[in-house]
This record gives sequence, C-alpha cells and structure tokens, in this order.
Amino acid sequence: MQVLTGDIGGTHTRLAMGCLDDNGIRITRRETFPSQDYASLSDIITRYRPAGESPPGAAAFGVAGPVRQGVSRITNLPWEISRQQLASHLELDAVYLLNDLEAMAWGIGSLEPAELVGLRSGCAGAAGNRAVIAAGTGLGQAGLYADGKRFRPFATEGGHADFAAQTERDWLLLQHLQKRHGHVSWERLVSGPGLVTLYEFVLQQHKAAAPAWLTAGEEAPGPHITRLALEATDPLCVETLHWFVELYGREAGNVALKMNATGGLYLGGGVAPAILPALQDGRFIEAFLDKGRMRPLLEGMSVQVICSDLVAHKGLVRYALDAGGN
Repeated sequence: MQVLTGDIGGTHTRLAMGCLDDNGIRITRRETFPSQDYASLSDIITRYRPAGESPPGAAAFGVAGPVRQGVSRITNLPWEISRQQLASHLELDAVYLLNDLEAMAWGIGSLEPAELVGLRSGCAGAAGNRAVIAAGTGLGQAGLYADGKRFRPFATEGGHADFAAQTERDWLLLQHLQKRHGHVSWERLVSGPGLVTLYEFVLQQHKAAAPAWLTAGEEAPGPHITRLALEATDPLCVETLHWFVELYGREAGNVALKMNATGGLYLGGGVAPAILPALQDGRFIEAFLDKGRMRPLLEGMSVQVICSDLVAHKGLVRYALDAGGN
C-alpha cells in the first residue's frame, strides 16, 4: 500500500510517498515546499499530486504543534490543519494527523546504523523507554514507552516548558528575554532561531557591533553563525555555539530524566546534524550528565544523533500501516 506522508514544519513542508517492501520502508517522490509561501497544506498537496493521479491507500501527516481531536494549529505557521478536511480533499478515509515528533519517534525503529551517529554508548544491552528531542525551527520532544512488547510513541509539548537559568549569564539572558516575551521557554533558546537569540545577546554582552551579514538580511543568520563557529573564524560565533550546545545538552538531560529513557535518547531535527562536530567535543554530553545524584542513571543511557531526514516519513508510513497505531 502506498502512503502519502507529510512532514509539516514552520519553515518547510516535505511530502513523499512511502511503502513497505522486502527491504523495509521505502520513501520515494520526496519534494520540499516553503511553508510560508502557501495558504494551506491542501494547496501544497494539490501542487504535489498531478491531476488525475490515482489516490494513495492512506495518508499520514506529522505537524509541528499539538493535535487535538484531529485538528492542529501549527505553532510557527498560521495554518489550521484538520484531519477531516484532509480526508475530504484526498477522498480517503485512512488519513492520520499526529505531532511531528511523534512521527519521528515512530520512525526510529526503521533507521539503519549508518543513519545514526553515537555521542555516548551507554550500558550494553540497555532497554526501556526512549526519548527524542529535536531542535529545528522549534524544539520538539517525544517519548517512546516500552510496554514489554513494543515501543509506543507519544507526543509532548515539552519544548515550551520554562527555561531554567543555571549560571549568572543564564540569569542575565532570562531577564533580558522576559522583558521581550514574558514567558521564556526552552524553545526560545534551543532552536534555530534560539541560536540567533544567543548570538545577539553575546554581541550585547561584549558591546560588539552587529556584523553586516546579521543586519542586512541577505543570508539566514543561523547557518552563518554555525559556519563561522565551526571554522573557528569568529570568536563570538564560537562562544555562541558552545553556549547553545551546553543548553541543548542540559535540556536533553532533562528530557531523558523525565522519560526515564534507559533505552536511549535520540537527537533529531535539522540543527543537530548541522552542528555535529560541536556536539562531539564533550560539552553536550557533560551538560547532559550534569544532574547531580541522577548522573549515574544518565551515564547508562545511549545518546545518538539522527542523520537522516527521512525518519519522520518512515514513521508516518509505519503509523499508517499499523492502522493508526492500534
């Protein structure tokens, strides 16, 4: 059975077809659309599917936001997505709508070893719950409950929980952002836009002028900061990325504790593969482990970076083939 899948984010919407064959889940016809250029997901689906094309057997969409009674209002996009409306548009009964991190969690079991990069091996033969954290346009989090027979993924909105300041610099940053936003979540900092927020604060702390590439708006600042930091050609970009990695590690440790993720923690999203060398230098893992009396528990957990951008599509196919996860 062919499944139409969609990974819906605030920046990009990625559609693809998927099916299960003898080699596992196969993804084909993947296309990427700039989300902000379209008024709705239905408009993108119409663009993706040629007129007269045979309908798929099912469709499943992962959306960057909470799903309630088959409806989602995308957190970083002015869309409302309805399962019922999509079913009508596609003329299908088997249409599923779930959180994008839940979709990613469903896809973890379909990953090949080459699609993962280990940051920490953990205990040999470790089992139990798993967790996923993914920095991208936002900060997604999900869990996989181990019931003794299989993993049962579930969505959370943990990225919107309160940011916890730990150092004096953190406190100064928190106070600065509270004046701007009121509530300051982890997503404000551990995300693509969060990296830029940290850089702007580092500039302010050093009383440094903003560079032309930041103010001109000709290049996305996040990738620019990352490139200069990894090349070690701009000390303030290096400082920013190190701080970002430490915050990412701290919140990843929080998620691992809350999920009791003895079966492993996975880093998804677009940011982690892009900053992989910085994640591998020890700062992330030390921040991850720095949980006082719970450090021994975290030391037994594996931590891996997902380096495949197909994981959500594979998860959506798996979900649809499992008849909505039942």
